Amino acid sequence: MDILLIAGLWLDGSAWDDVVPTLESLGHRPVPLTLPGQGDGAASATLEDQVAAVLAAIDAAPEKPMVVGHSAACTLAWLAADARPEKVAEVVLIGGFPAADGEPYADFFEAKDGVVPFPGWGPFEGPDSADLDEEARRRIAAAAIPVPTGVTKGLVRLVDERRFDVPVVLVCPEFTPAQAQEWIGAGDVPELGKAKHIDFVDIDSGHWPMVSKPTELAGLLVS
Repeated sequence: MDILLIAGLWLDGSAWDDVVPTLESLGHRPVPLTLPGQGDGAASATLEDQVAAVLAAIDAAPEKPMVVGHSAACTLAWLAADARPEKVAEVVLIGGFPAADGEPYADFFEAKDGVVPFPGWGPFEGPDSADLDEEARRRIAAAAIPVPTGVTKGLVRLVDERRFDVPVVLVCPEFTPAQAQEWIGAGDVPELGKAKHIDFVDIDSGHWPMVSKPTELAGLLVS
């Protein structure tokens, strides 16, 4: 199976380097994406540019791919399901939830000079980063790429309700499946509240399991 891997804010395709070998050894074709504005030098990139890059990868796949989104990129994966519901085999969301129509993509952190730099580890202290040792923290911070505000402040537009027919797997790292089900049931995640096929998978990690638990994460993606 073709597996498109989309990392969250500040990360390029290299975030999946430790996941790819296991997926390949299991007979799959992982495709880590480096998004416009997150590794290609396009400082003026927009959310629409990132969506277009994901759709191009879907259209280039020889068969219906699994689309994996991490953190903020869970919304990118969901936007792909909205734009190509007939071409996406499954959406996997890791440590995040899709934004609703009309919401900003990822307007969570302070922007400086038209980009949103990695804010340091302060906002992520606690369950998000408890499983990361100092070397892992250093690696993530050193690789972090400021994200253009044209991406983070871009408005999410969802138009095709066939997206709700696409199977969803929610991988729960720093939160539990029970917590995720509670949030969805309470209406806090309206998009997933309408999904017709959703499975919940637990992984004992923080927010970056591709760094701290890459082999286990790879196995979960194709289990």
